[in-house]
Amino acid sequence: MSERALIELLYGKGAHASPVACVEDVPLELSGRRIDGFPHSIWQLVSHMNYWMDYELRRIRGEAPAYPKHSGQDWPSDAAPGSAPEWNRTISIFGELLGRLAVLAEASPEELARGVEATDACHANQASTLHDVLWQTLVHNSYHVGQIATLRRCLGAWPPRGGGDTW
Repeated sequence: MSERALIELLYGKGAHASPVACVEDVPLELSGRRIDGFPHSIWQLVSHMNYWMDYELRRIRGEAPAYPKHSGQDWPSDAAPGSAPEWNRTISIFGELLGRLAVLAEASPEELARGVEATDACHANQASTLHDVLWQTLVHNSYHVGQIATLRRCLGAWPPRGGGDTW
């Protein structure tokens, strides 16, 4: 796929809902609500995506972030943020991280083909060029943004102010 498609999907074009639109108008009181049968709140999902986008951006920069020893390390333990400023900061970081990924997606073909160093044994058998890491991060986000859209529907808060399919 082209880098244009990568950028468009990062921001929610085509079949993807806009990730930013899916979270930017979620009120604080809904951000931490859970529904029966689903283990995470919207705030936990956004925080989890922020964790992994930051992790991958650090890896792309050549840092060696520690890979979590168990899944609890990449999810907040509390269902809700502690305050409106914390929720707003989480949303802001989400948009900033998406923006950084989009900038990287506009890199030259040579840069996109550059290898990204593995920081854990789990990376050893994965494709690991910059291009590959960007796509893997996009797909991870897409999965969780779909969960957010479903949670919003269950909570009676769909579509977002920024738009989203209602069928």
